Amino acid sequence: MGRRLVRVIIPVLALASVVALAGQQIRPIQHETRTVNIEVPVRVFKGDAFVDRLSIADFEIYENGVPQTLDAVYLVKKASIERQEGTHAGAPDTGRHFYLFFELVEYDPKVADALDYFVQRVLANGDELIVVTPVKTYRMKSDILKSATRDMVLAKLLGLLRRDTLIGNAEYQDVLHEMTSLATAVGASVGGVSGSTVDTARQAMGDPFAAVDTMYESQRSVEEQLQLYADCLSRLEHIRKLDAVQVDGLANFVRDQPGQKEIFLFYQREYIPKIDPSVMNALMSIYNQRPEVTQTLSGIFDFFHRDIGVEVEAVKRLYADAGAAIHFLYLTRPAPKMRGLTMEEASEDIFSPFREMARATGGYIASTANLSAAMRSAIAAAENYYLLYYTPKDYRADGKFRSLEVRVKGEGLRTTYRLGYIAD
Repeated sequence: MGRRLVRVIIPVLALASVVALAGQQIRPIQHETRTVNIEVPVRVFKGDAFVDRLSIADFEIYENGVPQTLDAVYLVKKASIERQEGTHAGAPDTGRHFYLFFELVEYDPKVADALDYFVQRVLANGDELIVVTPVKTYRMKSDILKSATRDMVLAKLLGLLRRDTLIGNAEYQDVLHEMTSLATAVGASVGGVSGSTVDTARQAMGDPFAAVDTMYESQRSVEEQLQLYADCLSRLEHIRKLDAVQVDGLANFVRDQPGQKEIFLFYQREYIPKIDPSVMNALMSIYNQRPEVTQTLSGIFDFFHRDIGVEVEAVKRLYADAGAAIHFLYLTRPAPKMRGLTMEEASEDIFSPFREMARATGGYIASTANLSAAMRSAIAAAENYYLLYYTPKDYRADGKFRSLEVRVKGEGLRTTYRLGYIAD
């Protein structure tokens, strides 16, 4: 997926897979029957407030529509068990493991406020923190706060994020700048966009070579400009591609981690400079006798109507089984305004799987320009929950997905929980 979050995890996962497969022997499929205990974190809200007064008698749980008997219920706040009812073999692991994934096409100062709250108010000694930037994965020592102040930790995180966002998106930004130049030049070829307007638009995007590039584009034929624009779209697709294998690998990576796992996924709305539809229609008419040109135009049209690259239902099941809560914080921003260009939002093919991952794990979802407020709400959801334990009736390790439903007694209550697990 190029600069995307899964890329930085996969080398480790791939190596582990190779080692595992090297010694693997093919065996007949067997359906194992054994006693297992299923853990289901559940968050219960009335409005936006967490409800902490519920007892084991207030919960009902169903597996594949069949009612189950709860063995135990624990109320957990932060890393502490506040109350428990019933019996369960062994104490729950309430150790906190935070994963901060940043999917930013450019650094946004609003991220600083969200991280400030997390470091100053949430992070505690003993917490594990993994930060994934567009370039690298960083693991913070669980006792870092014993040797560094919170201000020092925050400054380090922000510095790494700012630098890696710039480096990790260099190719992406180069392609966007080239597409802007080509799209405005094509628009100028059919009228309505002047060279000075193009220069101003490019300079507004921070490109110091705007005037030089625009002069260069104007010397190319429209056919060349269209082909180059189509090539840019192909390059951009390669950079942004959401790889199904990598998405699966991330789910397996998270599943193998211990304790209570809270993933905060920061994703920034993306825009692509699109040749204005009226210009495209005019060009289709002008070049209707030139099949090589109309084919290029059709390919450009198709790019902006592409399908989601992963199977969303399969993704939902994998992440529900992973046992982590994914909190999806979608940072909105207005589209840049440029005369003669349409800035097309290019987020849906990645936004939808991420949103479904969050829903499947019972996590918090926000689409907002106020990232700090969203982070506070997500943290509030992450720090308070119930742990439900039950022994499934007639359990069979058949590799099938078992759907879960949690019901709570009381009026006006809202619950979030993982949608199920894979019986393996």
